[in-house]
Amino acid sequence: MLSGVLPDPLILRGAGGEIYTADKKETRGCALLLGGFDGLHKGHERLLSAAKQSGLPVAAICISGGKGAPLFTNDERIAVFSENGIDAVYPLEYDKIKDVSAQDFARNVKEEIAPARCFCGEDFRFGAGGKADGRDFEAFSRVPVQIVPILKDEKGEKIGAEQIKSLLAAGEMQAANAFLCGGFFLTGEVIKDRGVGRRIGFPTANIVYPEGKFVIKHGVYETAATIAGKEYKGITNFGARPTFLNDAVITETHFLNFSGDLYGRALTVRFIRFLREIRAFENAEELTGQLEYDKRRVLTGD
Repeated sequence: MLSGVLPDPLILRGAGGEIYTADKKETRGCALLLGGFDGLHKGHERLLSAAKQSGLPVAAICISGGKGAPLFTNDERIAVFSENGIDAVYPLEYDKIKDVSAQDFARNVKEEIAPARCFCGEDFRFGAGGKADGRDFEAFSRVPVQIVPILKDEKGEKIGAEQIKSLLAAGEMQAANAFLCGGFFLTGEVIKDRGVGRRIGFPTANIVYPEGKFVIKHGVYETAATIAGKEYKGITNFGARPTFLNDAVITETHFLNFSGDLYGRALTVRFIRFLREIRAFENAEELTGQLEYDKRRVLTGD
């Protein structure tokens, strides 16, 4: 059996909306989503809808590592799960389960989590070598499994994390967001940097891009964030700052019509669309002119 592999769950929808670690007994009888869940996309939405229709509390297995850089950090994924009505998450580490047999994994889920029903996509694979599927899980665990057909786009291609990553790497933010539940975003603490933006009339909230998070195309983006309950549009530079000979990669966001100090605050920046490539300008005045143009585009939707 899998001693220590299945952790205690994170309860995402406590009475006060808090997140806390609980005993596995709290999720017994749940509807359990099987998969890795690198965030939630429209294919997962179909799976989640089926689980919710059971009328049971919904829990999900969430796997970190083993599939390349994730779209979201663990904390970001948990936020997405909570916002989409998942009640609890079992965060597993790929390295701890990659060599576990399919039989042992399924039986351990049955004994420790004790779900009433399980839900997975038709492409779900598990166990050492990734050879077992949803029907195998049902046979090994003796828990009913509903297998949901994969969702395809208009070209007949599977909607999944790899497709979304390809779009993000190409700067196709709007296309990627159409497949992601809640769109692509970055959450982090606003830090102090050089203060150059403030000196040229475009103060920025700077967030270090999390190490290990999938790296989107460097460029300038239209973004948005909720600050003190109010929505603000923004212009975000993700990448180096060649005009000022700075190769350090950071996320700098200028929020339109916002005035205030954000240093030290946790902030979630939602990426809306790719505006342009990053380039070096001759001087600060030329950069300011470009930023004014970017600002007009964001305000008018051009």
